[in-house]
Amino acid sequence: MKIAIPTSGNKGLDDSVSEHFGRAPAFTIIDSDTMDFRVIENTSEHMGGIGKPPEIMKKEGVDIMICSALGFRAIKMFENLGIEVFVGAHGTVREAIEMWKRGKLQRATYEHGCRGHKH
Repeated sequence: MKIAIPTSGNKGLDDSVSEHFGRAPAFTIIDSDTMDFRVIENTSEHMGGIGKPPEIMKKEGVDIMICSALGFRAIKMFENLGIEVFVGAHGTVREAIEMWKRGKLQRATYEHGCRGHKH
């Protein structure tokens, strides 16, 4: 299973979870079985590129997005693309994956959507 996490840079499992999903500089994509990972730059329209982050994650074959928080539209897009989203992650990528494995993160719903950009 492929898990994606918005990150502050390209340090892999030791990088910190970015607090702002759409404007995260990068996304770390992890194979949940092997813990192999790769980091991709955020090339979405939020960063001056093309496309939205959920569309990029779908093209990357991501099954699960783990993040701190995200907006209503992103939640709906992920839902429509068949990608599960879990919110409440913080710390490093490695710590966020452990939180997810232990059931400490919440499945994103409309109630979890950000109501602004002050995370």
